[in-house]
Amino acid sequence: MTSNRWLLPEGIEEVLPPQAEALEMLCRSVLDQFSAWGYEQVMPPLIEYLESLLTGTGEDLELQTFKITDLLTGRLMGVRADITPQVARIDINRLQRQTPTRLCYLGTVLQTRPSGPGGTRAPFQVGAELYGHAGAESDAEIVALMLKTLQISGIRNVHVDLGHVGLYRSLLQRLDLTPDQEQILFEALQKKASAEIRKAVDDWKLPRDLADALMHMNELHGDAAVLGEARGALKKLGREALACIDDLERIADLTQRQVRDAPLFFDLAELRGYHYHTGMMFTAYVPGRGQGIARGGRYDDIGNAFGHARPATGFSMDIKTVFDLVSPPPRSRGGIFAPSSEVPGLADAIDGLRRDGERVICQLPGQVGDAREMGCTRELYLDGGRWKVRDLDDA
Repeated sequence: MTSNRWLLPEGIEEVLPPQAEALEMLCRSVLDQFSAWGYEQVMPPLIEYLESLLTGTGEDLELQTFKITDLLTGRLMGVRADITPQVARIDINRLQRQTPTRLCYLGTVLQTRPSGPGGTRAPFQVGAELYGHAGAESDAEIVALMLKTLQISGIRNVHVDLGHVGLYRSLLQRLDLTPDQEQILFEALQKKASAEIRKAVDDWKLPRDLADALMHMNELHGDAAVLGEARGALKKLGREALACIDDLERIADLTQRQVRDAPLFFDLAELRGYHYHTGMMFTAYVPGRGQGIARGGRYDDIGNAFGHARPATGFSMDIKTVFDLVSPPPRSRGGIFAPSSEVPGLADAIDGLRRDGERVICQLPGQVGDAREMGCTRELYLDGGRWKVRDLDDA
């Protein structure tokens, strides 16, 4: 029984040396990338009052949120399951800027359930959000920044699916469905279950032209040629649907200008985040992994809940997932081993080396293990009254 005390909850992990240092270096590279694009870092709190944390996010996030009672006030609090809504609150409520605002973040979130079998419940979420601009240009910037971020992380063979929530909503506006029917249709489209969709079309006796548009929407996925096909197949959905297709084409073109040969594809039945997003949506995939490794899109409506509608677009990813995919070899920093000694000048020599960026490990009196066992490749030694550094092989 004693050993069970050390078990971590299912879906909760820790990172040990030397991987922890390598993960930290990756995080620094990503944040430096964001900064180079003009994104300012914010650090939202891990926990907030529930009504603030979940404002404007919908039921999906509430189900993923751990809830506790604040013993100081008796009010219900939540541990954040997603940082994006917090950043939106900061933009609208705290910064209150009129100009386009670029914000980024890095931090652990906690979720009641893993996103998939064997997945984590404590993603290390990193992301970037752009507020105050409603055009395709800001959407394209976010997609391009995501691709650049994956590139510097070492991810290769990325595949990005672009969709637009407006297409599905244009269809629903023309179908007289009950809430239960909408849910059945939504789930079938998520699975791309053509047989289920066809059965629903027949059982509900949907108008033939709208039924055909629905079936086409489910099947329209691929390269840029899909958009040309979509204009003909979905024209019955009206100008709003055609405007969504034009928007996707414009976003893809602008992204390609920023990221040459960007691996963009289109899935017009892409509905991840449907209840949250208001426009373009995207997910990045890599071969051999069924779930996306980064996702994002436009979510303009969240500002309404804070009393100020403000355009918003962004992306996020679990940096630990990216790290595990890349599996960078641990960086061998080595180090300089300093002997346990009270000889004058040793402390000054150690301070000088550390100021120069060297890693110095001090021997402790009576310790077990020599310089090599402590991971050092060099040592400080006394030569003619002066402390010098030499390779252990030269000792």
